[in-house]
Amino acid sequence: MSERIIETSEDVEEGAEALAALCPRMAEARGLVGPLPLRRKPEGFAELLSAIVSQQVSVASASAIWGRMETAGLVTPEAVAAADEDALRAVGLSRQKMRYARALAEAGIDFRSLRAMPSDAVVNRLVEVPGIGTWTAEIYAMFSLGRADVFAHGDLALQEAARVLYGLPERPRERQMREMAQAWRPWRSVAARILWAYYRVETQREGIR
Repeated sequence: MSERIIETSEDVEEGAEALAALCPRMAEARGLVGPLPLRRKPEGFAELLSAIVSQQVSVASASAIWGRMETAGLVTPEAVAAADEDALRAVGLSRQKMRYARALAEAGIDFRSLRAMPSDAVVNRLVEVPGIGTWTAEIYAMFSLGRADVFAHGDLALQEAARVLYGLPERPRERQMREMAQAWRPWRSVAARILWAYYRVETQREGIR
């Protein structure tokens, strides 16, 4: 696997410089947003389980549920697989999320082996698990594995940021974003960081919804 890995803030800056040189709109956005975050996250089962817990609930609710799961020791595949429904319900999981958590626990993912797989293969492996969609798999590849050339094409904030930055008549859908993102290779993960930061700036400045 020869894909570039983002390990440090210097790697992010290298990508940002390359994108700014490649595209005047990216250079404009970069000038507005300031230093970009590294955003590296841990690898492994707990990171994906936490993503499942966070689905369709507020940040505060997700944090509370995850805290209870940590206290109960329900953050390993062995513990989740062995837990009964009452134990999972007690920490705040819905019936659907219980099913997703168990599916992840029983999926037998070799997280260490993911490091050596191409990003597309990583995403394809993760979305085999019920409860893990393409967005979650792409975010895992970006931030847990540090892949430099992954993009979350279905992310609404990225789509809206691209609409404003590139002066598009409407928000690009996933297929259009895939086409646009080809121009940002091999630094699509850094392009995503720029667009997320740009979205925050524009939301504050012009009230994007």
